[in-house]
Amino acid sequence: MPSATSPSGRDRALEHLRALLTNPEVEGGFINEQDVADVVGVSRTPVREALLILASEGLVDLEPRRGARVAALTPRETAELMETRALFERFAVQRALSQGVSPHDALAEIMRRQEAVTEGLERLTFEQARTCIELDRQFHQTLVDAAGNSFLSRSYAAMRERQVRVGIAALSIGPSRWDAVTHEHGAIVDALRAGDQAAAEKAIDDHLSITLRTILTGS
Repeated sequence: MPSATSPSGRDRALEHLRALLTNPEVEGGFINEQDVADVVGVSRTPVREALLILASEGLVDLEPRRGARVAALTPRETAELMETRALFERFAVQRALSQGVSPHDALAEIMRRQEAVTEGLERLTFEQARTCIELDRQFHQTLVDAAGNSFLSRSYAAMRERQVRVGIAALSIGPSRWDAVTHEHGAIVDALRAGDQAAAEKAIDDHLSITLRTILTGS
């Protein structure tokens, strides 16, 4: 019998679906409730409950008699996502440095883990790309967490599925993009290590704008 601390069927279905939604290839497609129920080991009711939560977040569209369609990120929404991330991250830098706190050591450690994943590889499998982008998400979440504002951190974390999906889409354009991401992250870390707020904000803006341009232009 499940313990009181075991995740509910809805929560397990939600966790599975959130992971599924990070894949750019599912955009525009329908989610098969029974397939999800079979994989998670629950009935279809918890799956429907999880889909209602995702619909409230704008991640799926519930269509009568057709089911849940994975909402695609339009170019405008992608641009707005990057703009929102930049606002969060620049504020986090301002707040952290004003308090004499810098996450540069933690960020450098995440970068080392990123490099370990791709060392010696010329091409990335989808799972390797997902791992890289999850580490990328952790890099940026750690940056935001340095502000010491729990509401800010939770709000930023709520963009996870879109952030990972966009990152994988950018990385799939070519392996050279990952080398560029590493360089761009390094510029953020160097600026934070130096306590240079203006340089850190510029490095963040440059990184996110280059990622956006890569996605929108495919190069």
